[in-house]
Amino acid sequence: MSAGRSGRSTRLPDLEAILRGNPWIAAVLDRFATIALPDAWLVAGGVVQTVWNHRFALPPTTGINDLDLVYFDPDLAATTEAAHAARLQALFADLPVWLDVKNQARVHLWYPAKFGVPLAPFRSTAEAIATYPTTATATGVRMHAGRFEVCAPFGLADLQAGIIRPNRVLVTEAAYTAKVTRWRSQWPGLHVLPWAESRAETTCEPTFTVGKTST
Repeated sequence: MSAGRSGRSTRLPDLEAILRGNPWIAAVLDRFATIALPDAWLVAGGVVQTVWNHRFALPPTTGINDLDLVYFDPDLAATTEAAHAARLQALFADLPVWLDVKNQARVHLWYPAKFGVPLAPFRSTAEAIATYPTTATATGVRMHAGRFEVCAPFGLADLQAGIIRPNRVLVTEAAYTAKVTRWRSQWPGLHVLPWAESRAETTCEPTFTVGKTST
């Protein structure tokens, strides 16, 4: 089934409004200034899955197991990362969802051992987001200086259309297959592109602002 035939409109006239329809994400956005970490973004699964839930007319928190909060700090100590994670998990303890906090500056220290893929150090959170496993999940949002910002190195077209396209920078075929199998069980209307027949290319500057100034 083509992505354009099922679910709601493929257009996203107001991404912020869709995401704020998820009370968990709304709470994080409302309190984003209190996160107080450098180059911080709410990324990947919880963001993208909220959009999928909107597209397929599901409750906004359906299928979301955690929220991913990433940042970029040259302090590479695991204890520092753990302290930031503990502080933010306490800050958002009122939410019934786990907040996963990761410093993208230190991913290269653990990623090769965990996934068997070599990785050079990232230079920014945006560079890290550009390696996420699909073009749709390579998306981050935040509130910054009173404005809603989006980091989407591949644009928003695949996210808008419910298309799953592998970003083969880091993810393996086996990992991609496992992810899309799990996602399809929850969101069967997704249009999954085969590993061998798709190629992801960056289509825009990695960071851009959408929506109106929030008050």
